[in-house]
Amino acid sequence: MTITARHVRDTLTVYLEKHPEDEEALAGLNDVLDEAGDGITSRKEFRGHVTAGAVLLRPDGRVLTIEHRALHRWLLPGGHLEPEDDTLMLAALRELTEETGIGADDVTAQSPVPLHIDAHPIPANPSKGEPDHRHFDFRFLFTTTVDDVVLQEEEVTGASWQSADTLPGDILRARVTAAASAASA
Repeated sequence: MTITARHVRDTLTVYLEKHPEDEEALAGLNDVLDEAGDGITSRKEFRGHVTAGAVLLRPDGRVLTIEHRALHRWLLPGGHLEPEDDTLMLAALRELTEETGIGADDVTAQSPVPLHIDAHPIPANPSKGEPDHRHFDFRFLFTTTVDDVVLQEEEVTGASWQSADTLPGDILRARVTAAASAASA
């Protein structure tokens, strides 16, 4: 089953009920949803499209980051939606598994509501025929006790377990730090 605009909107609505302070930052997502409909899940929707990411937290408070081959940046595991994805959370789990080799049986989803939704620019990629565009990244919190990572080398060049307080973005860092504190209590 393909993820629909209705699923994206429902997930966004539940998220904003929990985090109303993010409404202004995500106004662009609502606009693209209104205009693109189900096309919001297509990587060819260059007004912006939805992606799914995973915040993978260990009991020691460290979070897995990966070095993205094309962007040359350290990021959370995640990526584009696929037609076989049923939900945004399962898409995040699929991306986590693909990029890191950590099996779905080795992680636990903490909530069906994203921990964070980030709207960020993606630079043009002429080799793929992609203009600059936006990603609306629905980030879900998962926990694990696994240490070992097996990289998907076509997209990922490195992996590192980082302290939650080193994550970029004040909102993401605060929410992951709070989740780490709650998990260790």
